[in-house]
Amino acid sequence: MPCSDSSSGLNIRFDAQEHFLSFEFAKLTCSSEISAQTGLSVFCQSKPLPEILDLDFNMIVSVLNLNADEEKQFILYLELEALKAGIAEYLGIDHPACDRDRCRITSIEHTEEFTEIALVILPPKELPKIVSCSKSTPDL
Repeated sequence: MPCSDSSSGLNIRFDAQEHFLSFEFAKLTCSSEISAQTGLSVFCQSKPLPEILDLDFNMIVSVLNLNADEEKQFILYLELEALKAGIAEYLGIDHPACDRDRCRITSIEHTEEFTEIALVILPPKELPKIVSCSKSTPDL
């Protein structure tokens, strides 16, 4: 699936005490949007932003009961990576989840009720060589 246009978009909203409220995530690949309601946004509600940085992927898979759904696990992984990157970038923290060359805050909106940051995550410079699904043929 990795294509040169595979960027991710993320909007994170949190309250004045920097407790998580919600996020919207979209993965763009081959000019199509991939989005799934994995339950991560609900799981993170009211958590302090630094606490979200320490969340464990496998624990979340178990809590959200996604063990049998590989597609949702993949989307959850992308969502969690993007969420952690956005939080680390916003807080100005060097964190393994944030690749500063790929993660870019595009805007920050601040009101009395909430702060919302918009972030784009660019694809890695070197993508693995993967044969397109439409070009691969089964071995006969």
